[in-house]
Amino acid sequence: MSSARLKLPRATYRIQFRSGFTLRSAINLIPYLSELGISHLYASPLLLAMFGSTHGYDVFDFEQLDPDLGTEEDLEELAKTLHKNNMGLVLDIVPNHMGIGGSQNRWWWDVLKHGQKSQFAPYFDIDWKSPDPRLHGKILAPVLGDRYETVLAKGEIRLDYDEDELILRYHEHTFPVNPNSIEIKEDTIYTINTEPDLLDQLIQKQNYRLTFYEHGPKELNYRRFFNIITLAGVRVEDPQVFKEAHAPIIHWTEKGLIDGLRVDHPDGLRDPEQYLRRLHEVTPNAWIVVEKILEPGEDLPVTWPVDGTTGYDFMNRAQAVFVNAESEQILTDFYGEFTGEPTDYAAIVKEKKQFILEDMLCAEVGRLVDLLIPITANHWRYRDFSRDELREALIELLSCFSVYRTYARAQTRYITETDAAYIVEATKLAKEFRPDLGSEPLDFIASLLLLNLTGDLEQDFVMRFQQLTGPAMAKSVEDTAFYCYNRFVALNEVGGDPSHFGCSVEDFHKASQKALSEWPDAMLGSSTHDTKRSEDVRARLLLLSEIPEKWMETVQRWSKMNEKYRHQQWPDRNAEYLYYQTLVGAWPISFERLYNYMDKAVCESKQHTSWAQRNPEYDDALRAFIKNTFNDAEFIADLENFLQSLVIPGYINSLSQTLLKLTTPGIPDVYQGTELWDNSLVDPDNRRIVDFDLRRSLLNELKTLSIDDICRRYPEGLPKLWLIRQTLGLRAKSPEIFDRNGFYEPIFAQGNKAEHIIAYSRGGSVVVVVPRLIMGLQTEFTSGQNWGDTSLNLPVGQWRNQFTDEVIADETVSISDLFKHFPVALLVRQN
Repeated sequence: MSSARLKLPRATYRIQFRSGFTLRSAINLIPYLSELGISHLYASPLLLAMFGSTHGYDVFDFEQLDPDLGTEEDLEELAKTLHKNNMGLVLDIVPNHMGIGGSQNRWWWDVLKHGQKSQFAPYFDIDWKSPDPRLHGKILAPVLGDRYETVLAKGEIRLDYDEDELILRYHEHTFPVNPNSIEIKEDTIYTINTEPDLLDQLIQKQNYRLTFYEHGPKELNYRRFFNIITLAGVRVEDPQVFKEAHAPIIHWTEKGLIDGLRVDHPDGLRDPEQYLRRLHEVTPNAWIVVEKILEPGEDLPVTWPVDGTTGYDFMNRAQAVFVNAESEQILTDFYGEFTGEPTDYAAIVKEKKQFILEDMLCAEVGRLVDLLIPITANHWRYRDFSRDELREALIELLSCFSVYRTYARAQTRYITETDAAYIVEATKLAKEFRPDLGSEPLDFIASLLLLNLTGDLEQDFVMRFQQLTGPAMAKSVEDTAFYCYNRFVALNEVGGDPSHFGCSVEDFHKASQKALSEWPDAMLGSSTHDTKRSEDVRARLLLLSEIPEKWMETVQRWSKMNEKYRHQQWPDRNAEYLYYQTLVGAWPISFERLYNYMDKAVCESKQHTSWAQRNPEYDDALRAFIKNTFNDAEFIADLENFLQSLVIPGYINSLSQTLLKLTTPGIPDVYQGTELWDNSLVDPDNRRIVDFDLRRSLLNELKTLSIDDICRRYPEGLPKLWLIRQTLGLRAKSPEIFDRNGFYEPIFAQGNKAEHIIAYSRGGSVVVVVPRLIMGLQTEFTSGQNWGDTSLNLPVGQWRNQFTDEVIADETVSISDLFKHFPVALLVRQN
């Protein structure tokens, strides 16, 4: 291992590996990333996943590298090439769940074949003792397109052979046949397939129950990832399961192939801290960050042996400072008037949580109620609660949680004061919302969660409850409310709270200083594979908060222009308002990308159509509306005319946020392709193949271009590429300025536009200056116009602008001069 390699990343670059971009592809990319200033390639999951997966989170085999991505030799060659360039590798890992479709997952296949006798049965979180006698000792398999009896009568389930193994085949679904359930003789298969009674008898002897897919949400008896039945929860709390699920990761780390780990969805685990301690023990030198969603005011548990989160918390505070908070009420009122939708975001989230818990996560709620019943039998004070009372109290309490989850460790009776406060707060709210329930059932459940009642069942309930609050929050907020509450969609981002409309410069500085003192090595993100919109789409949309009157007039004009394209009031005004915001943020965009996004958005909102129950009339009306407006030359001309005043300020917003990411405390991540302007929307749009040939060519061109040339070619994204190259180059040359010892000191501007400036010093050797709320201040990419008497007092010394190479010797610099040749500034103290 090269002695020149960094212990911590300087900057990571996220790559989405897929069949079109393999480990060999990444090897060819290393010289480009090295020149850009990246220290670590940050890889999406590499283990064997579902065929055709574009993300890798549906792992089928924890023990095998995905052959579609490359071989072990390719991985070693990738690491070797990275090391030659003084770079490293960070890997995304998925400990919470596995993909379970077909025979590729040998663990799950063996459990289906042998049931509880399988050596892998303890590896999954399966309830073998379901109250439903039809599920005793069986796994529910809700894959049938109709009721079981109908499907069987039609002959759609067949006994068959697959590679010398007997299977049951239902269209593309296959299931193993327990070898003890059948004796094969001449013509046995033909006879069984022609006699539904015989086939049924065979099916009933299996370790799974085939059933109508609509029964899944209510009857599923294994833990899953959110509401996805093809992703089964894995019991990594079991030491043996942990060992086998991490075998390649441990091996690759010990060999020096991997330097860091990103842990996916730790909140799904039974005991996240226990898991992270084990992970740290087997990878003691790895940089570890966790995909932990922090709600406003929530902190990452300080006892976790990790370096921080993956950066959603930074992303949301970094964009909030570019929101004009004074426009909140006027935009809220207009949203309510135009769409007719409710504007109380907290109430919307509460409503969506209850819907998700009663519908999509009904089986998980039922499993908790199944635990509560015998618990009440053990405590005479609670013995008379009915099942319905417990279920309603449970749903109400779950829906009142303000955070993704708590982290009590029931077996050792450990709970923090902070977690106890969340439980007390949720209980109080539940009582206020549902006084008809009475306080007793809610107090009973709260006593369990606060560890006041003990016992094996009680402990199991607490741990399972904590595993459910996260999915309830994610499905109701990120995957539902974010598509219903379209007041100002730039704020509808993972880890964000759309009801928090902006933050002050002072609050941004305080958060940055806190990050430095508590989590100085956390990842800083701005776009990810999970963000609802790319950083550049959001950067442009944020500008609407600065021109609310013009925006409202424009929306009303567009709505009148396009009224003729609506069909029987479809699409609804809420979708129409989302459509206009999407056009503003992502233009130019193809019809196919735009329609696919809107189709996903309205399905996720679950208001007029959904994935589970499509509404053809609504769907057809939406597609026709988008197609007709997209092809309306007058409307598109009006759209492009409106955008003329937003494009350049949007780019400047993007540069400002990027520079904050690259210089505030933490480790910045660049998501694939976003080193140039990127107008991607939610997945799968943000997982498209990136044109790296173009980026290589442009990066090479930068060497011969002046700063004026770079700025003149701003539509190509050259200023963003230049900013990243120059800033990361400085981080490489002087890492001590930006590490945990590089102090962060706010600097405040003076003059009539002082509130439009964010400035700070790092380590006393660098000064960062970016503009905010710039509509009307910078209508051109450069020139620094309209800043009036606004100025900045610099620390004593001589300073050089890392972007323009200008030298500043004066103690006070005018913002007009500072932004004359480039719209943001990175000043470096000269010796």
